[in-house]
Amino acid sequence: MNIVERKINLPDGRTISIETGKLAKQASGSVEVRMGNTVLLATVVAAKDAKPDVDFMPLTVEYKESFASGGRFPGGFTKREGRPGDNEILVSRLIDRVLRPLFPDDYHAEVFVTVQLVSGDSIDMPDALAGLAASSALAVSNIPFNGPISEVRVAKIDGILVINPTHEDKQRATIEMMVGATYENIMMVEGEMSEVSEAEMLEAILFAHEAIKNQCEVQIDLRNAVGVETLSEYCHEVNDFELKAEIQTALYDKIYEVAKSFAPKHERSANFDAVKKAFIAEKYGEEGPDAIQKSLVSRYYHDVEKIAMRNMVLNERIRLDGRALDEIRPIWCEVDYLPMPHGSAVFTRGETQSLTTVTLGTKLDEKIIDDALWQGKERFLLHYNFPPFSTGEARPVRGVSRREIGHGNLAHRALKKMLPATKAEFPYTVRVVSDILESNGSSSMATVCAGTLALMDAGVPLAKPVSGIAMGLISGENGKFAILSDILGDEDHLGDMDFKVTGTADGITACQMDIKVDGLSYEILEQALEQAKQGRLHILGIMLKTLDKPRGDYKPHAPRVVQMTIPRELIGAVIGPGGKIIQEIQSQSGTTIVIEENDKMGIVSITGTNLESIEKAKAQVDRIAGVPEIGKIYKGKVKSIVQFGAFIEIMPGKDALLHISEIDHKRIKEVKDVLSEGQEIEVKLIEVDAKTGKLKLSRKVLLPKPEGQA
Repeated sequence: MNIVERKINLPDGRTISIETGKLAKQASGSVEVRMGNTVLLATVVAAKDAKPDVDFMPLTVEYKESFASGGRFPGGFTKREGRPGDNEILVSRLIDRVLRPLFPDDYHAEVFVTVQLVSGDSIDMPDALAGLAASSALAVSNIPFNGPISEVRVAKIDGILVINPTHEDKQRATIEMMVGATYENIMMVEGEMSEVSEAEMLEAILFAHEAIKNQCEVQIDLRNAVGVETLSEYCHEVNDFELKAEIQTALYDKIYEVAKSFAPKHERSANFDAVKKAFIAEKYGEEGPDAIQKSLVSRYYHDVEKIAMRNMVLNERIRLDGRALDEIRPIWCEVDYLPMPHGSAVFTRGETQSLTTVTLGTKLDEKIIDDALWQGKERFLLHYNFPPFSTGEARPVRGVSRREIGHGNLAHRALKKMLPATKAEFPYTVRVVSDILESNGSSSMATVCAGTLALMDAGVPLAKPVSGIAMGLISGENGKFAILSDILGDEDHLGDMDFKVTGTADGITACQMDIKVDGLSYEILEQALEQAKQGRLHILGIMLKTLDKPRGDYKPHAPRVVQMTIPRELIGAVIGPGGKIIQEIQSQSGTTIVIEENDKMGIVSITGTNLESIEKAKAQVDRIAGVPEIGKIYKGKVKSIVQFGAFIEIMPGKDALLHISEIDHKRIKEVKDVLSEGQEIEVKLIEVDAKTGKLKLSRKVLLPKPEGQA
């Protein structure tokens, strides 16, 4: 074995080690990355050649967490890992988005990158090491790659910026971002914030980049020590440079004319397609091009389309739909759109539209998180759906895509810190569902805006409304660039940046940025953030004209939740043997009851469709486990009669004395003349002995006073 190891020292004294030459040696490249008890195994394998007619980078990135890594069994009947969980998909996307732009444009062999968590202790966050592990595996392989890269988590905790915080420390962060970069350039940013300023966010990105530079230097040293040679000879593209020049000359002006027509999305797309078809018909006649020629024409035509659109933006400062660079598309919103969901809203911006609903539920509706390292519950859910009809595509829906999970996660991060933090403030579980009905760019940001309106329509007490905007970039020669507000789908596809920013009027709550070119300066990033702020505030102003604050009450058909506390030792009494008592209460009242133990008390949450049924259940729980209150009226049962009065059971297991003098206004010789055992009567608690805790009742205070009595 030729084992090579290099170490990275973090500012807080922790160490990351990268080792190669021991495990998975038949892969094109493999490394083992360790920090504390967290161990990742990253492998990369490339096909020997590209498949015919492939003109893109067929990269597949998989991040996997083994339950054995945390010393746990998987759930389910098979006791085996199944399909990737949301967390694994999100980490896979984080790696993919940084790696993909850095492969050579003409390299089209299939590349599979696999990062496996093989040991984890729930202290160090493995996702912060996954990008480093993937890049290190590429570094010790012969696969052409314009790296290395690395990814780190940067967090601001108690006012101090920290690289790769522990899971516990991360919970206190006001800024928490994943940053991916090469030594020279930022490539990817994604994270959430507590309404921070643009300057604070930039400071955190700069801080993260300095740490990444060190990790890139260590990977270069590792590669040199291994002594691997990059594959320099491969032929993955068929080119016809005469055809390329012909298409450039013949079609540039025609394509530019279509780009400058400011037509709607589908009309513009049809016009672009017509230009290409006319060229093919003129050049190849009725026989048409063969498969290779057809592929080349499509590729070269796309290149000319990209150049024409970019030149139009850079030189004339106008866009495909005729807008100015910082202009936002027309917006209309509507709330309370659907009658039965607990909240709903439509948000339409240009040709992008989201119909979003809110459902309020109980603790029983919480999402159970059961990952390899993290277990818990989530009471705020946001799901994003992107059906094919939203872009006019004729294809079936086949499950939830990685893109839908990623976009939903971004919108979730944007909104979640604006919801009440504790169950005491807001006892509901909330599910937001965004269905994209039309899409021409920025659908995830439409989800944030529609989500805010739907939550306020449902009466959810959001701290502040949130809006979002997607920014783009077109860069040219000699430092020329154009920053675009509220980008179209084509501007995302043909441009150099997709930078999504969400926030309130007071600061940023979440962001996601992907860079497709080298050389993005911090000056451009700063200008993009400032332009995004102005656009975000403009959108927020329009939203607030539709609904400016959460409704004062929930919809009539929304569930109502009332919470009450009981002594911890009486939780069992409310539940009853085998759940008999609590089931009877739920059946008789038509409510749902959930009991949690918290701070030596029992928290009883009663959910019903109307307050009458909730009050009925509450009275039954209170009768079993409530603390006796002076001045409260109870319906009790006579348990026993003695010479000086009667003992009344006002709660299960709680007897109180009804003295003979408190039975009636008139004088009573014998208690049994008025009361009998088993009789139910109403009594009022008038005294609790401070020393003994004994309870004293009165019946006569509930009876009308005889006329003339003082």
